[in-house]
Amino acid sequence: MRVTNALSVDVEDWFQVGAFEGVIERAKWNGISARVESNVDAILALFADAGVKATFFSLGWIAERHPALMRRIAEAGHEIASHGYDHARVFTFDRAAFGEDIRKARAILEDATGQRVAGYRAPSFSIDARTPWAFEELAQQGYTYSSSVAPVAHDHYGWPEAPRFAFRPVAGADLIELPVTTARLGGRRVAAGGGGFFRVLPYSFSRWAIRQVNRDEKRPAVFYFHPWEIDPDQPRVPAAPLRSRLRHYTGLKTMGGKLKALLGDFAWDRIDTVAAHEAARARDYPVAEIDKRGLAA
Repeated sequence: MRVTNALSVDVEDWFQVGAFEGVIERAKWNGISARVESNVDAILALFADAGVKATFFSLGWIAERHPALMRRIAEAGHEIASHGYDHARVFTFDRAAFGEDIRKARAILEDATGQRVAGYRAPSFSIDARTPWAFEELAQQGYTYSSSVAPVAHDHYGWPEAPRFAFRPVAGADLIELPVTTARLGGRRVAAGGGGFFRVLPYSFSRWAIRQVNRDEKRPAVFYFHPWEIDPDQPRVPAAPLRSRLRHYTGLKTMGGKLKALLGDFAWDRIDTVAAHEAARARDYPVAEIDKRGLAA
């Protein structure tokens, strides 16, 4: 039987990414020309042509300024979920401040769409060994699922000891974490869930990796990308470090074609739908135990 994978879009504009946070101040965001609305509209058309539904993890900051865009996403049958308010990474908060951030973003998103927000994704997959309390706060606020962990080693994010597939991070709570997808290559975990890896590497790698997860491990992939990744004409930021510029701009021109191939090669749905299917086999894996147990399967 064909496995249905989880498709997601992290709704943030080109100037709000972690790669540029050292050179573009949040205080200046309001004065920068936004491109997110036209890019998301192009994604909605792409998804409509492919006949797929997805989850759009939106910043509250974006929803505050583009409420009609949130309504268009929801009216097209896609899920609106939270990406926090303004892309601050979780480890920059204490628990109280994090709780306020996700509460604020959720209220804005729900006000824009009239629909309940059940899911959350941390900016830059920033729930990790430093922030186990984040899951407890999400569970306390009634979130159904999170997709906030990258179970790989990476210089920008990652929790390599975390499980690769759906798990319950809080004992006694219904909250499920669906980590972004990794595959196994030569006995090692490799990132295979989208973002810069999808843009930079040949499409054949992503196709191989998702097939491995679907066919060999019989699990759904969790895939993500950003609206700015389909926008090769976006402004350049020459003041950003070379490494950041290479990561951000490489592969923009070929991204659209790769996405069309991906949508045609695999079955896709919203993350809340996939999470509901995964709930029955999600492992109990309290985050306090992850590092004690060592590398999770």
